[in-house]
Amino acid sequence: MSHFIKLTKILNDVHNILFPPICFGCNAHLIGGEKTLCTICRNQLPLTDYNYNEENPVDRIFYGRVNIKKVNSFLFFTKNGIIKNIIHHLKYKNQEEIGSFFGDWFGQIIKKEGFSAYIDVIIPVPLHKKRLKKRGYNQVALFGKQLAHHLNADYMDNVLIKTANTKTQTKKGRIYRWQQNQNLFELTNSSFLKNKNVLLVDDVITTGATIEACANALHRAENVNIYVATMAVVP
Repeated sequence: MSHFIKLTKILNDVHNILFPPICFGCNAHLIGGEKTLCTICRNQLPLTDYNYNEENPVDRIFYGRVNIKKVNSFLFFTKNGIIKNIIHHLKYKNQEEIGSFFGDWFGQIIKKEGFSAYIDVIIPVPLHKKRLKKRGYNQVALFGKQLAHHLNADYMDNVLIKTANTKTQTKKGRIYRWQQNQNLFELTNSSFLKNKNVLLVDDVITTGATIEACANALHRAENVNIYVATMAVVP
């Protein structure tokens, strides 16, 4: 077995020499113990520094729209910023590891805040089955699984489903997004969520329409409390 482990390490080293991993922020070659992002990009990430213990601007997006206990986003997403490039790699370049990277980092932060005491189950904003088949993965799956690990919560991706395959809404406004997202999400097992504290996870909050629609669907379960965590938010 030791020979196999040594051989695997040698092959990995050779692969990294021939095809060095790159930073998803600036496309520079990673060195040393760097993973996913280079040290420079990591230090330049636009962290929101919001937490679950105080009101923040992301909470206010949903005031008067839907009953959500608390919302938090890890990073700021701007038009020409580094996070836009990183999320693009995550969603369209098969770089699913980015979700795990952010989930591990964010999970450690919110665990230190004591947030783990609140959450029973983590649910990702779902993709339609056709979109999931085409992409091969839900871009927030590993983000959610890492949060579940740190918060000691269950991860369930079959409780909330998307019933229609809508086109990308990246460049659409709030009203259009709201209209398109109405009644798009359904619960497969509302009794499972009865009396549960649910953490809904997604990649980016833009207008909040998708989160609002998912939260409305989740509220069909009896006495459910909804919290939200996303990788990023458009300020």
